[in-house]
Amino acid sequence: MSTLTPEQLTALQSGQYEDVFSVLGMHEHPAGKGLVVRVLLPGATAVDVIDHRDGRKVAALDPVGEEGLFEGALGRRRKRFDYYLRARFGEHVSQLEDPYRFGPQLDDHDLYLFGEGTQEQAYRWMGAHPRRVAGVDGMLFVVWAPAARRVSVVGPFNEWDGRRHVMRRHPASGVWELFIPAVAAGEYYKYEIVGSSGRLLPLKADPYAFAMQHPPRTAAITPACDSYHWRDEGWMRARDGSPQHYRAPVSIYEVHAGSWRRDADNGYLSYRELAEQLLPYIGDLGFTHIQLMPVSEYPFDGSWGYQPIGLYAPTRRFGTPDDFRYFIDCCHQQGIGVLLDWVPGHFPTDEHGIGRFDGSCLYEHEDPRKGFHPDWNTLIYNYGRGEVISYLLSNALYWLRQFHIDGLRVDAVASMLYLDYSRENSQWLPNVHGGRENLEAMALLQQVNSRVYFNHPGAMMVAEESTAWAGVSRPVSEGGLGFGFKWNMGWMNDTLRYMARDPIHRQFHHHEMTFSLMYSFSENFVLPLSHDEVVHGKRSLLHKMPGDRWQQFANLRAYLGFMWTHPGKKLLFMGGEFAQEREWNHDHSLDWHLLDGADHRGVQNLVRDLNRLYREIPALHQLDCDESGFEWIEADNHSQSIFVYLRRGGEGTAPVVVVVNMTPETHSCYTVGVPLPGLYRERLNTDSEHYGGSNQGNGGAVKAQPQARGKQPCQLTLRVPPLATVILEWTG
Repeated sequence: MSTLTPEQLTALQSGQYEDVFSVLGMHEHPAGKGLVVRVLLPGATAVDVIDHRDGRKVAALDPVGEEGLFEGALGRRRKRFDYYLRARFGEHVSQLEDPYRFGPQLDDHDLYLFGEGTQEQAYRWMGAHPRRVAGVDGMLFVVWAPAARRVSVVGPFNEWDGRRHVMRRHPASGVWELFIPAVAAGEYYKYEIVGSSGRLLPLKADPYAFAMQHPPRTAAITPACDSYHWRDEGWMRARDGSPQHYRAPVSIYEVHAGSWRRDADNGYLSYRELAEQLLPYIGDLGFTHIQLMPVSEYPFDGSWGYQPIGLYAPTRRFGTPDDFRYFIDCCHQQGIGVLLDWVPGHFPTDEHGIGRFDGSCLYEHEDPRKGFHPDWNTLIYNYGRGEVISYLLSNALYWLRQFHIDGLRVDAVASMLYLDYSRENSQWLPNVHGGRENLEAMALLQQVNSRVYFNHPGAMMVAEESTAWAGVSRPVSEGGLGFGFKWNMGWMNDTLRYMARDPIHRQFHHHEMTFSLMYSFSENFVLPLSHDEVVHGKRSLLHKMPGDRWQQFANLRAYLGFMWTHPGKKLLFMGGEFAQEREWNHDHSLDWHLLDGADHRGVQNLVRDLNRLYREIPALHQLDCDESGFEWIEADNHSQSIFVYLRRGGEGTAPVVVVVNMTPETHSCYTVGVPLPGLYRERLNTDSEHYGGSNQGNGGAVKAQPQARGKQPCQLTLRVPPLATVILEWTG
């Protein structure tokens, strides 16, 4: 006869009992007669309790009811002891460890920091982790679900039966935990959750899962013990020991891992195959960094990763987490930094994700005016909730610590900062001061940036922020958001608009090329020609350019020369380096066959040489973020659409003069003012035949005379090629 009430029996056998640790496992007999053990093993026909110390049978448990519940007193035993179960399932007998004999495994201080919003390493104990407890190997599962009445771990190891492994609740924090013996690495699992109303919710993937199934499958995968052996100690030591991004050349190649190149069957390259094929290519072209579009697990290929479900799981599309570590390790060994696109602004509504995770709006705001994004039909994080802050803060640091990522490009920052972003007047709620600024999102970004730079001084935090919000890249101590850099979206929009115009009309829009210099040093900028500019009918970079085919290539070459000599770090999306003809399509490889054509090889040669000069010449990178590094020589030659400017580096470096001609007219004897007399070497001319141009140049160098012109004390006369950028370095 059971010691439980009929109500308790019904709740246990139906999976509705909320505190199973109070009844399952070993307990004092309620009648004061020693110990009693209760187990729930659906499908079992007999269960014995075996003493771990000597392997002797202590008791045979009696079945209670018809749903696999067994109970039995342990005779004269009075002191608790370690035991295991011997259970019969038909003709098969198994030895099982009882998960309900193990005590709590969590640290109260960790739980406190988690709720406070200052936990930086929640991933070390949230989610699934291999654990050895009391000499028994298994997996510890931990999940946050404060509104749940019951949370269970389900998977093939328990036939997805939510009654088998109900978790222990920590009432103060709303965190649930369970150590399940014998669950090994590589097992699929999800959480079965009963909401506060008693309704069974759709199965949920683990928000802290380190790996997930290949979409469209949605289970999380239990991890192995961390055993990857890194070989990038020198890189990491140099990176964090002497951070110099502001004065260093930073040239970023943006990559979508699923479509840079495909295999012969149009399948994905793996992380390891990308290491073999992509990295030598980037190294040859001279880019300093690669920026990966989001790799956090995402359900829909067409989102390009910008609607993540598994924020802690590198997507399975390209391999395992250790495969991804290998890729980054190889990058560092080849001198290439790695930036990762990070998406803390929103998440999708897929039912296996974190939306209404425990039946309540847990990670998102309850009010759709703050919790739902109308543009993307996604949910918005509740940045005012401590546990959500810990989730995002830990995730940012997770990529830098566990994968040696060198920095994060934070997506859609403007959508986080403005409460009225893309909303009508009646669709948003003002902050406590009546304003439109999202104070909680601001605080989160400041906290993330501060802690990243504190822990990893050599990292780069980059904001994709498209408005005039002041101080995005100003330190938090000075009232800024604390990013290291901000994408210069104004430069990108203005200059692409200019380049799309027929050269005959450019004289009337001269300011579109010069306006960025009015604010170029208000932030630390990255000049982005990203994936967003070559999709959805915007055309490829090449086909944005006007004129016949020769002029299209010449325009693109001149524009790239202008970009690489303009203040700011550089970012170019894959395919732009060889003038991809078609718009980017995430389902297909880039058109590598185009490199059979001389024009496309010419653009690739140009990008390689631009990167080389950008690294070699201090004037082109040292003062990218300092107004003393730039000076206009000619900013107002509207009629001829010519721009002339000076780039300077630090003390003792040679200045560089840049001449940009945005019409097809050649100027045989064009005189410009320069700061110093002597020889100016023509370091690069985008009209060179090596790049596919008409090869009109200056014989390698021109000499300046000590005769004033404009505000400059000297002048030189040169040949300015059509639709071209010429870079001249003073050599004395």
